[in-house]
Amino acid sequence: MNDNEKKIETSEERKNKIRQRYKGIDTDELDVIPALPQESLMDDTAIKRVAVYARVSTDDPRQTSSYELQKNHYQDVVSRQPNWILTEIYADEGISGTSLKHRDAFLRMIQDCKAGKIDMILTKSVSRFARNIVDCIYYQRELKSLNPPVGILFETEGIYTLNANSEMSLSFIATLAQEESHTKSEIMNSSIEMRFRRGIFLTPTLLGYDHDEEGNLVINEEEAKTVRLVFYMYLFGYSCQEIAETLTSLKRETKKGNTRWSHGSVLQILQNERHCGDVLARKTYTPNYLDHKSKKNRQDRNQYRKRDHHEPIISRDDFIAVQHMISNAKYGNKEILPTLHVIETGILSGFVPIHPRWAGFKAEDYMNASRSIPIDITEDIETIEANEGEFDFRGFEIAHAEYFQTADRMKVTITSDTMTFGMNSIRKLNSIQFVDILIHPTKRYLAVRQAKKDSRYSYQWARSCNGNIVNKQISATSFMPMLYELLNWDIKNKYRAIGYRKQKDNEIFLLFDLNNTEILIPNKSEMQNDETDIAPLTTGNKKSILAYPAKWAEGFGEDYYQSVKQNTLSSDGEWNSQATGTPFETTELNVSSPEEVRKQLDEILEEINLKGGTHG
Repeated sequence: MNDNEKKIETSEERKNKIRQRYKGIDTDELDVIPALPQESLMDDTAIKRVAVYARVSTDDPRQTSSYELQKNHYQDVVSRQPNWILTEIYADEGISGTSLKHRDAFLRMIQDCKAGKIDMILTKSVSRFARNIVDCIYYQRELKSLNPPVGILFETEGIYTLNANSEMSLSFIATLAQEESHTKSEIMNSSIEMRFRRGIFLTPTLLGYDHDEEGNLVINEEEAKTVRLVFYMYLFGYSCQEIAETLTSLKRETKKGNTRWSHGSVLQILQNERHCGDVLARKTYTPNYLDHKSKKNRQDRNQYRKRDHHEPIISRDDFIAVQHMISNAKYGNKEILPTLHVIETGILSGFVPIHPRWAGFKAEDYMNASRSIPIDITEDIETIEANEGEFDFRGFEIAHAEYFQTADRMKVTITSDTMTFGMNSIRKLNSIQFVDILIHPTKRYLAVRQAKKDSRYSYQWARSCNGNIVNKQISATSFMPMLYELLNWDIKNKYRAIGYRKQKDNEIFLLFDLNNTEILIPNKSEMQNDETDIAPLTTGNKKSILAYPAKWAEGFGEDYYQSVKQNTLSSDGEWNSQATGTPFETTELNVSSPEEVRKQLDEILEEINLKGGTHG
């Protein structure tokens, strides 16, 4: 007999032994001890400590009747069972059943169950207990696993969770309850959308206004004084905290009658568009009907604005100016509406100083400011002819400096929120610490010149350290989104440009060409050459990949005459590189002047003091 035959025979023997074993034994030889019969809940004579859970979904006074009816009903239900003892009625009012957030009574009831104070929970229905299927199943399992277990009796559905076959029914009913909440949420959202589309807005109570019989907003003159005081103080330069302290000292009341003010309560007044007569609907929305967490609407849902909806307390222009000030306060800016300036004359004609602490100017504003200065029409490079005795450089290229050793070159590295100049740049400008940074949007040049420390446009690009001057990273969060948009750059990448020192007599400034920059791409990003116009691979480190514009693959550099033209700044006569810019109006806002604001403040404070207030 070979090995295969032995294996088959052994396998058959094992199978036969298994068959014999599972034939069992004679039932007469087996003693069966029967289980005790399970009594139904109502036939159980054991004493049960019963808790009742009731919930109404709003805190509207009209819902009080619903709560009282539930309470009285379950008091009667428990009293009819001689072995049931009512421990407590746990009730949540004005709380949704789709989330456990703020359901304090529910969570306290669960803790009492774990502490052994409750034997059974009685509630009207699955939807009253929880409209979230995950919460419903989780808590019934958790209570069931306690020792002794705690059951939940859902009266309407007739489900008792300690019964063996209850979970399937409970899961099905809980799913329906959750979907019912989903449907109600969709209906409510649809109703709100239809109201807004027809200009029917919700206008909750607001300081400075009352509601007339038809629900329209009408000015409450006494409260309006507080609103005007808040806006004019902010326009005058006071911070939200200083305004709050002033209102508290004057004992001015909030809409709810409080006389203690905070930074946040002042900011809410300043940011509410209804004070200028407008209504903006759907500032927030709730993406998930289960957790009810509101989210700021950043064009995720339709918004509706109605201008001149009601009588304003503050002019719209003053309101807009305040919003600009609020958005730029984080950059240390305290001006009402800074004006964009543009250089009209000299070597830097058409350059626009970049404001270091103002995020309100857009790329279009810088472009329009620069274009307001006429550009000299220079000779087209195709018509250039070499003069007698000169070299004819037509057809020649100036190689890109980036192809050569650039360790000693002036560089600036730009990210989405910073700007850093190399030490060579700082040395070329005589190691000064403060500079102006200017942009020419059309020529795509960045200019750097000496500035005084107290200049409104000055940046600190260097600092003193142990007697030496070292470079300092410039925080550029306020204006960098504008610069990236202006240059059509990818916000994910860093850019590095080479600079040149320009000097005439005692005048010095640096010029950086942003037309051709090195690009530092994050190593994990996917390079899509057809969209970004970036060469697929050059050198790089672990953090980023160094790349160049794809057009550089077509040659060694720029056409000689084109390069000379690009790197030449024209000037009639003197350079005047320190010329100050002239204002370029980017807005037509008619904002109250400082004198008008001061006058309004004096009048309001005088009226308040006459009524018995004390100005601190």
